[in-house]
Amino acid sequence: MKLGNNMTISKIGLGTWALGGGPAFQDYNNHSKSIQTIQESLKQGINLIDTAPGYNFGASEKIVGEAIKENREKYTIITKCGITWEREGAFFNKVGDRSLYKNLTPESISLELFDSLKRLQTDYIDIYMTHWQSVEPFKTPISETMNYLMELKEKGIIRGIGAANVTADDIREYLKYGQLDIIQAKYSILDREVEEEILPLCKENNIVLQAYSPLAMGILSGAVPRDYIAPKGSARYGKKWFEPTNLNNVIDMLDAWKPLCDKYNCSLANLAIAWVLAQGDNVNVLSGSTSPEELIENSKAMEINLDPNDVSMMRTMAEKL
Repeated sequence: MKLGNNMTISKIGLGTWALGGGPAFQDYNNHSKSIQTIQESLKQGINLIDTAPGYNFGASEKIVGEAIKENREKYTIITKCGITWEREGAFFNKVGDRSLYKNLTPESISLELFDSLKRLQTDYIDIYMTHWQSVEPFKTPISETMNYLMELKEKGIIRGIGAANVTADDIREYLKYGQLDIIQAKYSILDREVEEEILPLCKENNIVLQAYSPLAMGILSGAVPRDYIAPKGSARYGKKWFEPTNLNNVIDMLDAWKPLCDKYNCSLANLAIAWVLAQGDNVNVLSGSTSPEELIENSKAMEINLDPNDVSMMRTMAEKL
């Protein structure tokens, strides 16, 4: 699919939050397997790799940089700005014993960009994305942020501009000051809020909507047992769909999907990802994988062409949860 003026990207991108390890992913820390996973992506027709400085304090970017350095030009790399642990800003959250802050001033972005280029071992970023939007007491007008990003684009340091975790009004404000190529938003068959306003707005303005968490943090993979309890401090802890009653209702729905898996000769994860891809030509999916085998399995979703009746039936099931 096309992105911006001059980029062609795979319909699925590899998300590397988990590959960075850290407190949010206590059960995952395998450097060599992370490298293999990223390098496997090209073999599976996936050229889009997503990372961010905030993914374990630069660890994810370093892993991506190491993995792509021999074939840099074959990859389309998304990294982000706006979350820092080295400068003051509006408090965002705490990871382990370190705090993260929101800061989207041009001055802070300039420093972040330098660090990201170094960690990624590259001299340009394909898509530079604001990770979280600024808030008081460090509120930066979108006009200032976007004008600076457009300057970076004109200089060739970045090739495209994105924004994550935005409202429809944020998108409209970005568009006043330049070209917005892609937005990231949570989107799965269980989390459909973007359909109300954001998805139509993206279609209208030729913006790619990249859906993150298409498997709702893994629950739609079918691999989560009914008695699962998310460990305190993990990324799943306290999340709606991992509450016991909700979890069991989702598993009941997945059981009802199994005839569709037989029909399309695919896994539950493939089916869930294919459902998101079926929501529009401008919809892209960001799929986190922590092993080459997982990536190979998830990539099969690009080959599935769901019957519109099946897409509708799956939505009806999810709406009853």
